[in-house]
Amino acid sequence: MVLAVVSGVTDAAGFIGLGGAFSSVMTGNMVLFGLAGGAGNLSLAARAGSAILAFILGCIIGTRLAGHHTDGEAVWPSSVTRALIAELAVLCLYAVALQLAGAQVSGTVLKTVLLAFNAVALGIQSSAIQRFGVSGLSTTYLTGTLTSTVVHLTSRRPIRGVALNLRLLAALVGGAVVGGFVASHALRYTPILQIAGVAVVVFTASVSRSLRQEE
Repeated sequence: MVLAVVSGVTDAAGFIGLGGAFSSVMTGNMVLFGLAGGAGNLSLAARAGSAILAFILGCIIGTRLAGHHTDGEAVWPSSVTRALIAELAVLCLYAVALQLAGAQVSGTVLKTVLLAFNAVALGIQSSAIQRFGVSGLSTTYLTGTLTSTVVHLTSRRPIRGVALNLRLLAALVGGAVVGGFVASHALRYTPILQIAGVAVVVFTASVSRSLRQEE
């Protein structure tokens, strides 16, 4: 849920402050890329296209670090934590670049580079979560989560069966609300929310692993 909040913050910040493209919603970016091409909007096409490529790069990195699901492994494999540490490092680089850019972020090239940092970070996160091997589990692209939730509830099955889905959806929207508010008033402070969220997850996972080893 915390990672879903980070995704909401990151996507909102990117869309509002970095030129109207997404950091994790690649379906939306592919549509934007097509629309920009049809309308001759080269700057939007560059941002959307770069975000797609950066997200793919992040997925490759995340997959390499997190590996693949195997039966009998720990609930939270250490490789997932390693991948999230890499995400944290990318977000720190983004934070530094954003601060160097100053209070006003302008220019197609600068916005494209900053957006790419975020897309790489969420690409790593997306592929790392796939490591759990749980069908439909995601903390970034949640259209499938929303669809399965509606199907489940429409079929009059117990709400507890989609309780996690509902919490993830709420976390994503909540993160977008907070991220949108902060980005609208002071974009340079959004990395604090992103870094804090991932850091909390990494710290919690590390402490939990240490406690399990002591047992």
